[in-house]
Amino acid sequence: MRTVRDADDNRYLLLKESAQSSLVRDPATGEQRHLPNDDWELVDGESPLETAASALPETVRRVMTAVHDERALGLLLEIDAQSPVGIRTLLSAYDLCESDLHGLLTEFRAAGLVEEAMANGQRGYATTDKASEALALLQHDAD
Repeated sequence: MRTVRDADDNRYLLLKESAQSSLVRDPATGEQRHLPNDDWELVDGESPLETAASALPETVRRVMTAVHDERALGLLLEIDAQSPVGIRTLLSAYDLCESDLHGLLTEFRAAGLVEEAMANGQRGYATTDKASEALALLQHDAD
């Protein structure tokens, strides 16, 4: 399987090639159709798995790649629920040592999921709009 694009830069997964047309699948909709071979070109450097992942909203992909385990996911959910939340509150309320908490917060900040914020006069963190949106989508799908 390979990634291809049409003239409008829409990405597809190439499923089967024939002499005049090829079967492609839209990763977002799952729709399969035949495109004339002259209407698409290969996309170099993009894994077909990355193209398949594009079926999910960018915000959800961002959370999924930044959160490595359930503990980290729980922390992000808690920050979102209490946003903004002070760093002292995070240290005292959860079973994370200071270095583990700092490491997770650094990863979240690098991914654009949290930002520094003041909470009750102390330094803390709040989730970004993108993180809140992604978590809401994930929670909605869990219902």
